[in-house]
This record gives sequence, structure tokens and C-alpha cells, in this order.
Amino acid sequence: MRAALSDIAARLGVVDDDAQVLHMANNAVYALPGASIVVRITRSTKLHERIRKGARLGSWFAEVDAPTIRLTGAIPQPLTIEDLLATVWDYIPPAPTPSPEDLGKVLKEFHSLPAPDFDLPRWDPVGTARKRIADAEALEDTDRASLLDWCDRLEPEVDALVTESEGSLIHGDAHVGNLLRRPDGRVVLCDFDSTCLGPSGVDLAAVAAAAIWFTDSGEHARLAASYGHDITTDPAWPVLRQARELTFVVGGVPLMASTPGVAEEFKLRLATVMTGDTSTPWTPYAAFGNSDR
Repeated sequence: MRAALSDIAARLGVVDDDAQVLHMANNAVYALPGASIVVRITRSTKLHERIRKGARLGSWFAEVDAPTIRLTGAIPQPLTIEDLLATVWDYIPPAPTPSPEDLGKVLKEFHSLPAPDFDLPRWDPVGTARKRIADAEALEDTDRASLLDWCDRLEPEVDALVTESEGSLIHGDAHVGNLLRRPDGRVVLCDFDSTCLGPSGVDLAAVAAAAIWFTDSGEHARLAASYGHDITTDPAWPVLRQARELTFVVGGVPLMASTPGVAEEFKLRLATVMTGDTSTPWTPYAAFGNSDR
């Protein structure tokens, strides 16, 4: 990844001596503060369509002045580096951390945008979960069966919810960690790997479900007040909650064999969801070297 970054920097005519790693999971994300850019590189050819989608969205976001980060202009994107793809974004320097209230306001604005005039995938948490299950390195047969049964039960409910929805533009992974504060004070969204069309409640359910299973710091109540809607009172909440719980549980499955602690956390999450035991808080997979996705 570091060699690919140097290749990109040379192509753009900038130095990369000050490169900073911002994220290293499905994508390698580097900041080059001196050049005022952030470079996002795929770590797998399986994710190329996500990068292409991000480049298309980035151009469109600028056209409609969406509350999002911006692609660096005058560069045809995505860039190709051997068998990898990359996108280049404007760098936003460190600033005071955005709040749940900021997230509510940004999502309200984001959800008011029209659907773009190019194809986007529909919200499909079950399909994504099945792909992660298929990539599992050390998933026991009984656990695989439980997860696939869960997928089979949930899929028709998700399909019905998507069919009934207006097909809003949704971020797909909305939380405070995916917000940045620009120097002019505007708070914007980043990371569009999961952006798609579906029920807008998907973006509110992530924080609401996290409040149930992780340590509740009051973020859901603050988000709901800022957005103007408490998703837990919505008729769609039971399906949205289950979909997010499925995402939470399978998030670490592909790295169970290679990242110490993930297998144990996965077992805990699966057992507590299946029994409805919300008294035992979960530990973020990020604490073991992976991220909740």
C-alpha cells in the first residue's frame, strides 16, 4: 500500500514524505497534509466497484453541494495502480470532533438530496452479510448455519421494507466517526463505501442499535433530537434493528482466524443476540484490529 501511495504521489507531482495512515482495513487511507490531499486505495480487487461508486458520487456531491468531503479536482478518477484503484480527496485538517447533534443535522440535509441520475445499489444488508460469511476463515459449521438461517428469515422483511420505501439516498454507515469538520465550520460526511438507495431510517438505526449493545453514551437521544425523529418509534424499527445487529455480528467474521480476540467477541455477540441478552455490553471489533462494518 505504501508503494502504491508513492506511485500516486509521483503521478500527481506531490511529495509523500509526510504521509499519515488514517485507516487500514478494507481500504488503505493516507493523508498527505503538505499536498492537502487524502488518498484512498483498495486493498482488494473485489472492492473495485465501491471505489468506482465513490468516484461517481464524489463528482455528483460537488454538483449538488452535498454535505460531504470533496474529490480533488482536475484529476480523472478513480486512478489505476497496477491491479488496484484509488481516489483522491481534499484534505481536511484536524478540528474539534463533531457531535451527535452535528450528525443529525448533516443526515437531515443528506436525506433531502434527490437520487443521483446514475445507478446506485439498493440497501442489501443480508447480501453483504452473506458475502462476509462466505469469506470466513474460521467459522464453525453450527455458527454458519445460525447466521444463514438468520439471513433467510430477515431477507424477505428487508426486501419488503426496501420496496415500500421511496428509495432515499442513504449513507449506509452513519456515525460520528464518519464526520469531519471543515475549516469553515461546515460538518461533512466521508466514507461512501456503503452509500446506496433505501429507507432513510437505515442511517438513524446504526446509532440506535449501537446504544443497545455497546456502552450507551446518550448519542442516540441527541441524534434523534437533532434530526427530529426517533427511529425506535418507527414501525420499521424492528427490521432496521435486526439488520444492523446482523451487520454488527458478522463484521468480524472474515478475520476470526487472523486477529486475536475477534473470534471470542463474535461468539459473544451471536449468543447475546440469539438470546436477547442486552445486559452484556459488546467490545468494538476495532479494539481487536478490525472495524465494525
